[in-house]
Amino acid sequence: MNNNDWLKQLLMMGIGTTSLVAEKIKEASEQLVKDGKLDSEGAKEFVDDVMDQFNSDSDNFQKNMERQMKNVLQDLGVPRQAEMDELRGRIDRLERQIRDLENKSWR
Repeated sequence: MNNNDWLKQLLMMGIGTTSLVAEKIKEASEQLVKDGKLDSEGAKEFVDDVMDQFNSDSDNFQKNMERQMKNVLQDLGVPRQAEMDELRGRIDRLERQIRDLENKSWR
């Protein structure tokens, strides 16, 4: 499984969690309205406030997860994309040099 697959799975988990939280908050606010503890406008404000807080916390959580994932990958010795691109460029240059040398030796 490559890095993108891991990140996609984490993102999907986050989306699923957000949806579940939103659904449960909505259910709770509807129950508060039924019980007469909140009016419908108050319930809407309650849901909006809680979701704003949750989304703010989710952003921080996601940033922390990304930082931790980078650290784990680095600790495992997984090269960064920039390092891979640099190595590919070096390999391409070496292959060109070898071809040039082979072509000179055949002349």
